[in-house]
Amino acid sequence: MIRKGLIAALAAGGMATMLAVSAARADEQLVVFAAASLKNALDEVNKACEKDVGEAAKISYAASSALAKQIEEGAPADIFVSADLDWMKYLSDKKLTKPDTEVKLLGNQIVLVAPKDSKAEVKVEKGFDLAKVIGDGKLAMGDFKAVPAGKYGKAALESLGVWSSVEGKVAQAENVRAALKLVATGEAAAGIVYQTDANAEKGVKVIGVFPEETHPPIVYPVAQTAESKDKDTPAFLKCLRSAKAGELFKAQGFTLLAPTQ
Repeated sequence: MIRKGLIAALAAGGMATMLAVSAARADEQLVVFAAASLKNALDEVNKACEKDVGEAAKISYAASSALAKQIEEGAPADIFVSADLDWMKYLSDKKLTKPDTEVKLLGNQIVLVAPKDSKAEVKVEKGFDLAKVIGDGKLAMGDFKAVPAGKYGKAALESLGVWSSVEGKVAQAENVRAALKLVATGEAAAGIVYQTDANAEKGVKVIGVFPEETHPPIVYPVAQTAESKDKDTPAFLKCLRSAKAGELFKAQGFTLLAPTQ
């Protein structure tokens, strides 16, 4: 059973981050809303870009869906980095981004992970026995109705013909990092996360890789929000596409989609 305390703690962490963002806006600090799976890489990029930009950004990490909704409701963000194209389009359709700044920045892949001491190994293919891998446990995923990693994961399982065998064992999390934590702590027997998340968490091991053709392409777009007024926003967007930022993204397992500036 998934511990309620863990979920509550994750939710509380998100609230604390939002309060910090509000404080940052009061000081007119550059604010970035970014998909949770970007945390390790983007924290490093933020440090590397500080000199060029003129300041370090305050970054709020959460599910792309949650961040997009917050921007829609007036949250003070200068830049939005989504883990899929759908949530960027959601904002751009509402004229909440500056279209000329939208760029497909990064790519990723989804993998099947288990706790680090797991003996499981599988070949992710048509009809593979995922239910056997999970056993009496749970499969951790991001909310497959809203969280990009969850949507990609469900699409892959449906494509492989195994969704119906595990649907009743899915533990949905508010974002991909929360799903990852459930596996790392043993709360779930397996999970579907990005390769970059697996690389960042020592408490899990990759036991299978989902073929790219089983799900929509994984694309991280970035854009300036329509309400952004921070003078350093263009410089930060430029630095995200710099060679030094590119090396940091690649070190975490991302692929670069945008030309280097």
